[in-house]
Amino acid sequence: MVEPIPEARPAPPDDGPAPTAVEFPGCRPVRVRREELEDYGDRRFEYWDARTEIAMVAENPTTHHEWGAMRLASCVTLIAAKRGAPIDLIGAAALVVRGPDGRKERVMSADQVVYVHPAEARPSGRDIEYGVDTLPDVVLEVDYSTDVRRRKLRIYEAWGFPEVWVEVPDASWSYRPKSRRSALTIHVLEAGRYVEAAVSRAFPGWTAEEIHVALNEPEASFESVDVLRRVGAALGATEGTSAADDPFLGRELAEVRDEATARGRDEGRAEAQLEMLRAMVPRAFTARGLPVTPQLQAWLDEVRRGDDAAELMEVALECRDAADFLRRARGLR
Repeated sequence: MVEPIPEARPAPPDDGPAPTAVEFPGCRPVRVRREELEDYGDRRFEYWDARTEIAMVAENPTTHHEWGAMRLASCVTLIAAKRGAPIDLIGAAALVVRGPDGRKERVMSADQVVYVHPAEARPSGRDIEYGVDTLPDVVLEVDYSTDVRRRKLRIYEAWGFPEVWVEVPDASWSYRPKSRRSALTIHVLEAGRYVEAAVSRAFPGWTAEEIHVALNEPEASFESVDVLRRVGAALGATEGTSAADDPFLGRELAEVRDEATARGRDEGRAEAQLEMLRAMVPRAFTARGLPVTPQLQAWLDEVRRGDDAAELMEVALECRDAADFLRRARGLR
């Protein structure tokens, strides 16, 4: 019987010598043998290297450290809805390099990874494998108690990650040098080297300053929501999609339109549009998990003919809450 040919894998990237603890501030070096990798209790290594079998394990995460990754997920969800096409965020997934024999040679984790076009690039297994899977469009590192500039950023560069965001939160850390101010830095790969950029390549028009503000807000501001709408619209314009193409909101909108049209068919077009609007707005709010306030209900009860139902429904799909909807709706009159 012919033996199967082993799957060809690329050689591990040349990311320099095995790192030392001083190159991973905010981490503690832990000996983890190769055969212990899968059973090790804390699998979230900043970096593990088979050459030394040493894992750089981040100190216990704090709310400040995790906040940026979660806020990015919220922002990208709104961008995807406005674009009308999904964007995948996988969180702190393991980034793995295997040797020619299939054994793990390097293991690294980011705070958040983003695939802007997941249908074309979604990883096939439990890990994101170098040389097998498409690398994420964006990697986010939150340097609350760490400093990826010491070494980890160069490892990302050697592996060929196209875009890395390094966020230093507004929340302070006692060991952070005073010279390192809170900000977000975008690093994009050009000819194998990272260069700093003012604007993201993966999210056209989204600036480093705007991203930093969005990641540090306790709740989304009107200004940040407008930025997210702009970025989502720019992506949609390139790909020919819009909020109506969002799988969930698009179906909700179509269903409510059908119901309202059926009820208002005999009442004339103008009255049907009003009924459609009164039915669609609460349904959209409920679908998005937003409360329908008394003020919003009162506005719906008094809505008059001549209001653009389609434009108001788009506001209902994009607004931050009822107060934001009313502010925008009144501006349309």
